[in-house]
Amino acid sequence: MSNAYTSPIPVKKTHIGNALASEWTKIKSVRSTMWTLGVFLLLVIGIGLLVAAQTEPRDYLDVPFTIPAFFGLVLGQICLITLGVLVTSSEYGTGMIRTTFTASPQRYRVLAAKIVVFFVIAFVVSAASIFLVGAMTSGMHSGSEAGDVAWGGTVLKGGLYVSLLGVLALAVGSMLRHSAGAITAMLGLVLVPAILPAFLLISESTRSVGEKMMDYNAPNSLAKIFQIDTGSGNGNSQLVLLIVVTLAAIVGAFALLEKRDV
Repeated sequence: MSNAYTSPIPVKKTHIGNALASEWTKIKSVRSTMWTLGVFLLLVIGIGLLVAAQTEPRDYLDVPFTIPAFFGLVLGQICLITLGVLVTSSEYGTGMIRTTFTASPQRYRVLAAKIVVFFVIAFVVSAASIFLVGAMTSGMHSGSEAGDVAWGGTVLKGGLYVSLLGVLALAVGSMLRHSAGAITAMLGLVLVPAILPAFLLISESTRSVGEKMMDYNAPNSLAKIFQIDTGSGNGNSQLVLLIVVTLAAIVGAFALLEKRDV
């Protein structure tokens, strides 16, 4: 006679869909998500429309109508960075991560679900806000004086760039497991390459490093994507670099997740 215990509760094998549903429930139920995304939309759309209202149709003769969204994105990217860190590090701060890993012992599945859910939300929100600013600017200024520059690519690439910055922040948050430390590290990663070239360009020996930093820092990368600065490309190389860095950070986050205790 077998003495094996049989649970009266039906046992169902879980899969990645359950992890995605769990992460979606968590991210939509916390106030920080609504606040950070609300401030992001306010910055991108509000500043974008303010800039659009101050411009004339001839200002868009050879640039896309989405340029006003760039000024809001320069500040708004900080909101996505903050949210990306909080999506993972806040669970370590509250101890909720123990419950999460007890319910889903496959840690890689939990982190993968966090990345997918966050990226989809960040990309949809950022691309939609850029598109809205571009459409309203086009409605305000399209005409014979304005050019006919295609702006669909700036919507996709601009949304992808800031969303990847958020995913990079999520990976850094998973590795550091500390919200303040991870946010500070990401702000340094975004701001230092934008400020340091002013000092590096002074010396001839560090000039080449300063020029590279100036080309690939986040604000200048967005400026190239939105065709404000087309002298050295359209932002594709900057986007590729960010994809490589983000993938490297994700690989590091997965490796550390399996090795460390919670």
